[in-house]
Amino acid sequence: MRPIIPALAGIDAALGARLPVVNAPQPARMSQRPAEVDLRVSVGSLQLKNPIIAASGTFGYGVEFAPLVDLSGLGAIVVKGLSVQPMEGAPAPRICETSSGMVNAIGLQNIGVRAFVAEKLPELRRLEATVVANVFGCTIADYVEVIRILEDADGVAAYELNISCPNVEHGGAEFGVDPVLTAEVVRAARNAAKRPLWVKLSPNVNRIGLTAQAAESNGADALVIANTYPALCMDAHNRRSRLGSTTGGLSGPAIKPITMRLVYEAAKVIKIPIIGLGGIESPEDIAEYVLAGATAVQVGTAHFVDPRATERLVGGLERWCKDNRAPEISKLRGSIEVAGTGSR
Repeated sequence: MRPIIPALAGIDAALGARLPVVNAPQPARMSQRPAEVDLRVSVGSLQLKNPIIAASGTFGYGVEFAPLVDLSGLGAIVVKGLSVQPMEGAPAPRICETSSGMVNAIGLQNIGVRAFVAEKLPELRRLEATVVANVFGCTIADYVEVIRILEDADGVAAYELNISCPNVEHGGAEFGVDPVLTAEVVRAARNAAKRPLWVKLSPNVNRIGLTAQAAESNGADALVIANTYPALCMDAHNRRSRLGSTTGGLSGPAIKPITMRLVYEAAKVIKIPIIGLGGIESPEDIAEYVLAGATAVQVGTAHFVDPRATERLVGGLERWCKDNRAPEISKLRGSIEVAGTGSR
């Protein structure tokens, strides 16, 4: 992974701060694509023009990247997590670069769902972006209320349920590490939502299949695998953490092999689509996730190296498919061959 560029690290794009546009080039439009390559994928009932999605927390609210990226050319964008009320987030510093990745502790800072609907969503509609709203809360009622508010708004294609949050009603246990809690929050969200419901799973489980099945059986239309991994970055000179909140979440290329195993394991026990998330920087990374069982992917930490990462990957994946005689990316899904057996 290339170093995080100072400009992005300084403004902390993960906070939703607006990217500087001085001297910024015009948005790069998608180049002409070979007719024989089909990047379209179906995530449940939602049809995407390609499998490349900007991940929540790394792409602001989407509008910040509009001067640099043609949002309409991406498969979708997942906006910063939305809560019922605005949240200030964790104390600074919030990001620490590590070997082959980064650790962040943003603390779910956001403007609140009502401000998002009033201030950000109209512009996203104008830009013709496919918008997925990331939803979180500390109680099941919180999740339901955010969805209720979004249900009355135009321009949201689907919801992404972030269940890596502590449930204050159950002693702080994460919704995503207990299949029973997972079932409860997904069922409540499903009852509240008319739009497609994606569930973003926590990697902090012994058997990803159990939570995957709990989400599927209670109404999830797709799963996002997975969130970041708990981590700690130390400064030996001052004997303190490099983050204001002490611990954070590890993302980037370092986690890709671990997360890909989770995708592979979940794909063996569920039927709904999987969206792979973790360490994607190249077209080959995308192809590997698809081979492991993913229908689509989300790109996150790569935006801190290259704000145009998602757009670059659309063209790169198209060339990869052409070079590797894969005219339809969807047909690669789950086609991994098990060593020594020739089976999949």
